[in-house]
Amino acid sequence: MGVQHLEDFLIRHRGWLQMATPRGRKSHTPSDVTPELGKTIQRLRKAYKMSLGDLSEQSGVAKSIISQIERNETNPTISTVYRLSQALDTTIEEVLKTGKSDAFIEHQARPAVPLLESEDGLCRLAIAGPLNLVDHLQWYDFHAKPGGVLDSDPHPPGTIEHLYVVAGVVEVSVDGDSRTAKAGEALRYHADRPHRLVNTGSSPAHATMVLVLRQP
Repeated sequence: MGVQHLEDFLIRHRGWLQMATPRGRKSHTPSDVTPELGKTIQRLRKAYKMSLGDLSEQSGVAKSIISQIERNETNPTISTVYRLSQALDTTIEEVLKTGKSDAFIEHQARPAVPLLESEDGLCRLAIAGPLNLVDHLQWYDFHAKPGGVLDSDPHPPGTIEHLYVVAGVVEVSVDGDSRTAKAGEALRYHADRPHRLVNTGSSPAHATMVLVLRQP
């Protein structure tokens, strides 16, 4: 799912070539499951605001089986646990470990954060949000040298983009209407239309962008 979303992103943002993708995770095959498995699956599912149906669809594990696992009414195979861990964007070790659960779900080291760079080298975009939430929420960190341009095709209907300028000046154009935001200012606009971000200042610009996609 993550790769497809990155491909969709590249289609919408023309001229972006270089991309660093997350490194693969190591996986092991423990010989048994732990009594905490059901609680861990349920905790992670709720943390990502996923229903049983959502997790079933993304993992390929039947909803009834997931429900039984969460209630500790069945002893799933390692294959089932692996598919659930992948759907929950974690490792099988994290799902199967015993004791008190960690406060942190994931730590992405710098090389694991997807990074896109424009062909002319003037813009750089880091995909800061988790890939398993891109159908609902997307979060990007944008850097542009003077004159840097990010052209975006429309996102899904109802999408609202929230832009906050950390440094410099960013001009946003939507349907021929343009607004400029300086450091410390924010813009919110309809991102289901073609839109463009331009660094119109004389110094580098830095902004964060959060896209909220309308729920069906």
